[in-house]
Amino acid sequence: MAYNKQAKEALDKFKYEIASEIGVNLKQGYNGELTSAQAGSVGGEMVKRMIERQEQTMSGGSY
Repeated sequence: MAYNKQAKEALDKFKYEIASEIGVNLKQGYNGELTSAQAGSVGGEMVKRMIERQEQTMSGGSY
């Protein structure tokens, strides 16, 4: 499976930004000490914001 390295790097950066904003101590590498709720909150917030950005793009707005 091929992937876009720039896209992966952008998503990783986004993930760490979200984690920092919501107070989850996410670090490079293994994060096994996080609870399921903490890990899920990072992923959930990422999806929420990606959907919001896409909706704004589709409606002609800016983010």
